[in-house]
Amino acid sequence: MTELNETTLNELVGRVLGDLGGAVSVPLVRIGDALGLYRTLKEIGPAKVDELADAAGCAPRYVREWLAAQAASGYVHYERGRFSLTPEQALVFAEPDSPVNLIGAFDTAAAMVENQPKVQSAFKTGRGVAWGDQAGCMFCAVARLFRPGYVNALVQEWLPALDGVIDKLKSGATVADVGCGHGLSTILMAQAFPDSRFTGYDFHPGSIAAATAHAQAHGLTNLHFEVGRAQDFDGRDFDLITCFDCLHDMGDPKAAAAHIRKALKDGGVWMVVEPMAGDTLEENINPVGRLYYSASTMICVPTSLAQETGLALGAQAGERRLAEVIRSGGFTHVRRAAQTPLNMVLEAT
Repeated sequence: MTELNETTLNELVGRVLGDLGGAVSVPLVRIGDALGLYRTLKEIGPAKVDELADAAGCAPRYVREWLAAQAASGYVHYERGRFSLTPEQALVFAEPDSPVNLIGAFDTAAAMVENQPKVQSAFKTGRGVAWGDQAGCMFCAVARLFRPGYVNALVQEWLPALDGVIDKLKSGATVADVGCGHGLSTILMAQAFPDSRFTGYDFHPGSIAAATAHAQAHGLTNLHFEVGRAQDFDGRDFDLITCFDCLHDMGDPKAAAAHIRKALKDGGVWMVVEPMAGDTLEENINPVGRLYYSASTMICVPTSLAQETGLALGAQAGERRLAEVIRSGGFTHVRRAAQTPLNMVLEAT
């Protein structure tokens, strides 16, 4: 029998205990967000338990225990009987447009746990779990997860990194946002470039309904949404086609690449935003890779396997593999135009 290394064992147990602390925080963080506890604490803090409970309209005994858990997690600051949010904590938990707001990640984690029985069965059968059949509002959670990145980088950094695209958008371009989900990315572009026209496509009717409602709520007239698959959506002669965090989820991304190439005008650009990843497992053994491999196991791979072909690239496919898929559709040039800690932006022409 191999002799145990007590130091290594203790380090592992400590790491797992830390992980469990984060895991059991998922429902508490979601409660704090849903009931406005973070937002209220930011507004009135430093505050005593009763003050926060009264301001948020909640029962003091529950708020006391919630605050204690948040303080122990380092999510809320505690000093001399009063609780508050530091500026850094507020950016993560109380400011929806912050680039580091992570509430959507907690929503996604909750949906992944709820999705366990379906994915667990798929492990035995090898079949997929369709996007529309995933537990809870997985698509709502994922939309919220990616929202901070899109709000803070799409118009400000990603589009300007593409060759000549901003000038086209300002003068009036025709754009398709393929795999648009709830339409956040499409809406952000339509707001920034009122002289261009945008069409959002997604194969999930529920997401298209939500995207249409969001566009109407914003009073936008230069965009519309249609149900359509990446490999055969209607529409031609686009100046720009975008795919945000969805190429790896497609059953047949090679067919999608070929169709997108045909749908672009000569000189058009395909922008592919994908999760940040290296090309090997060794490069992805890090906190970002850990997050994305887990999400890929529970969401991305099952979604792809539920579709035709089921290539199942996974969320950590890496730039080299993604470029191979993109080039298979007839594109000759692929480059990384921009990146963040969580995403890479590829330009294909």
